[in-house]
Order: sequence, then C-alpha cells, then structure tokens
Amino acid sequence: MAARILVIEDDAAIVTLLQYNLEAAGYEVATAGDAEQGELLLSEQLFDMLVLDWMLPDVSGIELCARLRRSGKAPKLPILMLTARGEEADRVRGLSIGADDYVVKPFSVPELMARVKALLRRVSPERIDDVLTRGGIVLDRAAHRVTRGQLEIALGPTEYRLLEALLESPGRVLSRSQLLDRVWGNTAEIDERTVDVHVGRLRKALVRGDEPDPIRTVRGAGYVLDDTV
Repeated sequence: MAARILVIEDDAAIVTLLQYNLEAAGYEVATAGDAEQGELLLSEQLFDMLVLDWMLPDVSGIELCARLRRSGKAPKLPILMLTARGEEADRVRGLSIGADDYVVKPFSVPELMARVKALLRRVSPERIDDVLTRGGIVLDRAAHRVTRGQLEIALGPTEYRLLEALLESPGRVLSRSQLLDRVWGNTAEIDERTVDVHVGRLRKALVRGDEPDPIRTVRGAGYVLDDTV
C-alpha cells in the first residue's frame, strides 16, 4: 500500500512538480492550496507525510505546523517544510516548533525526493519496506505473497490490503472508518459493516488448525493485529 502524502502549497507550478514526481515514485498524493483546506483533508483522511509550504495565503505553514503539534491531531505525522528562508534562525525555528525536516526553495527535485524517502523510512519504515512481518506472518509486497509459518496464505485483493494496513500499524487499533479509508479509499460508498465481513474472511484464511487468531477486536474502537502472534 503506497504511502500517502499531503502537499499544502499555493504555488500551482510547484504543486504540479511535486505531484508528478511523488506519484512517479509510487506515492499517493493529495494537494491543498491553503491551510484551511489542508486541515480539512487532515481531519478526513489518513496521511503518512505532510509537505508544507512556509508561506501560505491564509495561515502560515509555520503556524499551521505549530497548531497541528499543539492540538495532538498529528503528533507523529512527519512534516517536511518548504521554505524560501535560508537563514539559520528560520530553519531552527521551523524545527523547534515540530517540523521534521526542511528544503529551501528553489530546491533540487532529487534532493527533495531523497529527503521524503529518508523521512518516511525513519518515521514509518513499514510504509515503504518490501517485506512486512509480525510474528509468523510475512507479507512480501514485491512477490504479492503472504505466508504464516511455512504455509502460503491465499488472499483476495481486499483481504490482502486489509492485512497490509494492519501490518503497517503494528499494535495500533485501526477504526472501521480508518480501514475503509486505507483499503477502499475515502470516496468509496461502502458501509462500515463491510469491513467486518472482510475481516472475518481474513481471519478464516489466516487461522489454520490450532493457530491463534492474530486479529483482535477492540469493542467500540476497531481492529488491531495482536503483537503477541
């Protein structure tokens, strides 16, 4: 499942450049032209990284970054700042209020792409690793193959994406709405009960004989891949 990146930038030419190169590298990209639109997207969807321009038309990127960190809405979301400010004091200020890295405009596309990849690998390595493992379960993205122990597990495409989402968030409870967003996309008109049906199918495929069920239901919250498997 590709890492999802939100770009908040008001310069249309830079947005086009970023979106083209990020999507060419295999990432899913959403864009917003100002802080208000960006905050709305962050409240509605799950993202793995935020690329944020310092100078925005309504609220500055630095203020938005500080607001996101203070609110606790995105405590672990990696934030890469784009800034025309090259002074050391400005860079220190950006990092001190919660940005994880910065790129000074005009920027080199290869450098920016390298920083995106490095930041994702540092903060969420499971989002870009080719092989995800949890206990005896192994999901090989390159081979599109799942095994548990020595046995290969046959999964349909939806169950495969469900397992991938759970493996990408080890020990974290994912709500039905979050799973809908990650597996079916935020535009899909699917009832949350559909998630329960496919989780049931995934469980049936993963559990053989006396093996423990690796998926734990958290009442009123969602599902988590048990870290004891």
